[in-house]
Amino acid sequence: MIISDENKPVQIEHTSLQGGEEVGRRKFGLEIRPNRRALGVLNQNLGGVNPNTCAINKRELPGKNGIRDKSAQVPAHRPITRKYASQMTFSQQHCPEESKKPKTSANELSVWEDISLTDSEDQSGAAKDQPVPMSLEHSGFETTENNQTEVEMEDIFEDTILDIDGCDSKDPLAVIEYIEDLYVYYKKMESSCCVLPGYMAQQFDINEKMRSILVDWLIEVHHKFELRDETLFLTVNLIDRFLEKQSVVRKKLQLVGLVALLLACKYEEVSVPVVDDLIFISDKAYTRNEILEMERSMLNTLQFNMSVPTAYVFMKRFLKAAQSDRKLETLSFFLIELCMVEYEMLKYPPSFMAAAATYTAQASLYGIGQWNKTCQHHTGYSEDQLLECSRMMVRFHQLSAAGKLTGVHRKYNTSKFGYASRWEPAHFLVQTPSPQ
Repeated sequence: MIISDENKPVQIEHTSLQGGEEVGRRKFGLEIRPNRRALGVLNQNLGGVNPNTCAINKRELPGKNGIRDKSAQVPAHRPITRKYASQMTFSQQHCPEESKKPKTSANELSVWEDISLTDSEDQSGAAKDQPVPMSLEHSGFETTENNQTEVEMEDIFEDTILDIDGCDSKDPLAVIEYIEDLYVYYKKMESSCCVLPGYMAQQFDINEKMRSILVDWLIEVHHKFELRDETLFLTVNLIDRFLEKQSVVRKKLQLVGLVALLLACKYEEVSVPVVDDLIFISDKAYTRNEILEMERSMLNTLQFNMSVPTAYVFMKRFLKAAQSDRKLETLSFFLIELCMVEYEMLKYPPSFMAAAATYTAQASLYGIGQWNKTCQHHTGYSEDQLLECSRMMVRFHQLSAAGKLTGVHRKYNTSKFGYASRWEPAHFLVQTPSPQ
């Protein structure tokens, strides 16, 4: 850069305005050549601007093989004075609109090329116009870019259905090739394994309350024996299916429960409790022959049909779809076991109960809005369909520590189950909105 002085020109070493390299006499950016040609031709049609006051040239586009066109005119240029060099820097710092524009093509680039001033204008200070950038703005392009950005953001946050079986591709026991067909079959068969909600009306000596007492007691027995979860769900299913088809007197109701537990253990467990264990926990209320006779009667009544899709089968699948952790899984099983005690919940099929328990546990732990498309796809139920059943589960949760039937609450109030019964219910699901 050369600063004109009244007596003699003084050469000052300065840093390039664009490339950051040292430049001497008018060396801009990376274009350091022995014989530098002119940057361009002055634009004489700049809407009323005096070309001698503020001349702005647009850089020529290089020709083929990066060689400039030698036919370009070479205008005479004056050196840039220190005064206008400082003004140019200030203008670049205070034009955020220009610096923030997306520069996606060569047509949109604003090029500050050269500024020519006469000595008289520099001395008198008459020309104080800021340099005008030469930019080509296309509003249509910016609108298209904004719309494209919005579409991309929508794609990012779009709720998609996840592949929940991809992680088990190397596990042959997961049978991921057939898992979808299996659950389609389970959904089809669960209706034939359900009982009529009002079957207790045909029983002349027992009622719904007695059934609830029996199931609550069996949950404690199941916990003391440390049996598998599948065994408990199958036990309750066998009791309801048998009572639907066979009338039972009150004093034989506990025997029905013991035999149902014995059959479920033979079907699900590796180590099965012996008959003497069942006699002991019943306080010797029944003999060995009575237990064996009831076992034959139950198997014949049910036609040896022990392979039924219980709620446990659906729970494991739905919890996987919900990407559950240990806390969510424990709370879900706590809620569905509370429902097993209640006779009125027999009106819901097992898959619906499992989906509602998973949804209610999510609401209790994380709040609303957790039932995504993945859960809806694998369960087959929407959030609106589950809401009524979920509210009933919340009420059971609220009353689990009250009353006489507290077997489920005591079971889950231990360190083994993470004290799940102490967790706060989803009160907001049952709260009535205040009138406006």
